[in-house]
Amino acid sequence: MVGLSFPKRNRLLSRPEFLACYDGGRRLNSRRFIAYVLPHEHGSWRLGLAVTRKVGSAVRRNRIKRVLREYFRLHQHELSELMDIVVVPKRHVDASSLDLRQVEAELTPMLVRAGLLASEACASREGCRRGAAQGGG
Repeated sequence: MVGLSFPKRNRLLSRPEFLACYDGGRRLNSRRFIAYVLPHEHGSWRLGLAVTRKVGSAVRRNRIKRVLREYFRLHQHELSELMDIVVVPKRHVDASSLDLRQVEAELTPMLVRAGLLASEACASREGCRRGAAQGGG
């Protein structure tokens, strides 16, 4: 059985780590999200989520963060090692209707194009085919 926890070593925690991603990282766009990706020399990939108050109330922001963390928790074994990833949702993201399927349909093709996910991770998923056809990134 494969472990699917989301340990602290896979999280960006400090402001300088986030700023390094913003300043030196590669920027990836989709309809609902912006991702900054920066290679590093640490032991594994790390994720940071930056959900501002412009997105909405604390309830909405926390829902967006929960769905994004769940996506990365479920796909952690498909991610390339040694990358810092910061995901920023755009202002118009509707937290009440956002679900894991929508996040997967947008982030998976974007991360495959960036070389962060194995392409076979996208090959069997309906959302990837739809996202690629729409030019979702």
